[in-house]
Amino acid sequence: MTSRKHKIILFDGVCNLCNSSVNFVIHRDKNDLFRFGALQEEPGKSIIKKYAIDPSKTDSIILISNNKAYTKSTAALKIARHLGGGYPLLYVFMIIPRFIRNWVYDYVAKNRYKWYGKKDSCMIPTPELRAKFL
Repeated sequence: MTSRKHKIILFDGVCNLCNSSVNFVIHRDKNDLFRFGALQEEPGKSIIKKYAIDPSKTDSIILISNNKAYTKSTAALKIARHLGGGYPLLYVFMIIPRFIRNWVYDYVAKNRYKWYGKKDSCMIPTPELRAKFL
């Protein structure tokens, strides 16, 4: 699937916000650290099952790193920590209690289709980016 050095980001493949976020990460992933998979496709479903994640409670982003699964705001901040530019500075928000961070995260996640729209099917990576996807 991927080498041990890679971290896996699972995302909602039909969500426009999630797809934009994946493209955002790809363009700032200077160390080629991340690999991506849609929650709706088989590789994503197998990983969800392996880590016993309930997709009804986490349906937008999951980070798998060092054989641990991180969800919601924790996943987003851990991803930001590895991006180029000033984005690692966002990791300071980890000091905010998780229930507060996740309240904000859940509010955006709940409204993401209404605000950003939704596709009929998962994104198809370009041939240049295919190697970054599971």
